[in-house]
Amino acid sequence: MSALRRSLDAYYGDPARETAMDAFYAGLVRPGDLVFDIGAHVGDRIGSFRRLGARVVAVEPQPLCVRALRALYGDDEQVTVVEAACGARADRVRLHVNSANPTVSTASSHFVRAAAGAGGWADETWDAEIEVAATTLDSLIAARGAPAFVKIDVEGFEDAVLAGLSHPLPALSFEFTTIARELAPRCLDRLTELGFTGFNVGLGDEMALALPEWLPAAEVAAYLRALPHEANSGDVYCRSGDRLRRPGTP
Repeated sequence: MSALRRSLDAYYGDPARETAMDAFYAGLVRPGDLVFDIGAHVGDRIGSFRRLGARVVAVEPQPLCVRALRALYGDDEQVTVVEAACGARADRVRLHVNSANPTVSTASSHFVRAAAGAGGWADETWDAEIEVAATTLDSLIAARGAPAFVKIDVEGFEDAVLAGLSHPLPALSFEFTTIARELAPRCLDRLTELGFTGFNVGLGDEMALALPEWLPAAEVAAYLRALPHEANSGDVYCRSGDRLRRPGTP
């Protein structure tokens, strides 16, 4: 519970961070939109999406995090919490739990191996495993409708999440890390197959795009390959068509 409390303290209660987050996502999320938050953790993105007037389906497999989400958003009828992992199939998956830092719990054994001995990851320990239900983006769409935006942050399991999507969507984001560089190009290839045409990058937790314009997948893949290890992580933003404004602009 102390680790969960640290996450809540880190992700809530900073008005400047919330303002920056809202300004950024306003280019991706509009009032009345449906948004999927895949890997919701303690739900700070849910708060931003709701402030922007969106309906949210939040998917999170960790029981303690789900309890926090229901405590925070259980009275909001525009937020649906789904206790599950998201992957390639609607089944069961093994979740590697980092009790001291639950934000990096993962369904990817490869991610756990990649972190071993990597700079900046020496103190991370996945000390438990639990079996959890798994759903797919296609199943969520069938049950809840097609989202305008999907945020995917699942610690090295992003390619599995995208393998469970066959519908074209307006926009989504997925996390990348420099300890698992091969993952992002696979995700970009899959998204290109699904009809996404423009890509950009946000570094770390910065609510800003690192590239001055939306680029083809191959150019963004090259940019990610050239990042130093110390960049650690960030998000790739993906769009189809010209519907979207640049995040952070009116």
